[in-house]
Amino acid sequence: MRDAQIVEAVLFASDAPLGPEEIARADDTLDEDSVEAAVRALRAEYLESDRAFEIVRIAGGYQLLTRPEYAPYLDRFDTIPRPTRLSGPALEALAIIAYRQPIGRVEIEYIRGVGSTGVIRTLQDRGLVAVVGRGEGIGRPLLYGTTPQFLEHFGFDSIDDLPRPETLPVILKEPSESAFRAEDSQSASGAGPVARISPG
Repeated sequence: MRDAQIVEAVLFASDAPLGPEEIARADDTLDEDSVEAAVRALRAEYLESDRAFEIVRIAGGYQLLTRPEYAPYLDRFDTIPRPTRLSGPALEALAIIAYRQPIGRVEIEYIRGVGSTGVIRTLQDRGLVAVVGRGEGIGRPLLYGTTPQFLEHFGFDSIDDLPRPETLPVILKEPSESAFRAEDSQSASGAGPVARISPG
């Protein structure tokens, strides 16, 4: 059996991206180099035969996915899983976290101009955001960052693949020193956001 066939079978059966080292566990004859060679061969074969699917590098691994141009045909079927849609506020908060991670809640609220506890919780529930540490201020506020599931959801291989910040509708401005003072005082008192500060 060819290495490419083994790799293809593993990718076909998996519903999440797999790294070369994970794929290599499928057979004793495989290692990371042979997996990478098999992926290259499969990609070339799919391209040459004009297949409706492709192997995509995503979230640090490989996944077999339908090519984007065939998405309209799949939309007609309720049995085909679709990515969960996010609301505008959730996308806004997620963009801020992605570009500013690790980042605290008060800084997110300063940039957005509104309270963000609810949307942060939603993003955590969906596995797109997680607590990645604590700040140095009073009360050691929680800091948030994106997860591997975030990369998978949006089709990025790494955070370096994000679009440039200046192309986004959200202004990712630098927080003022007062914003950090507010976070320190809120962490100590347990209070909510001090004020809504309009971005711009």
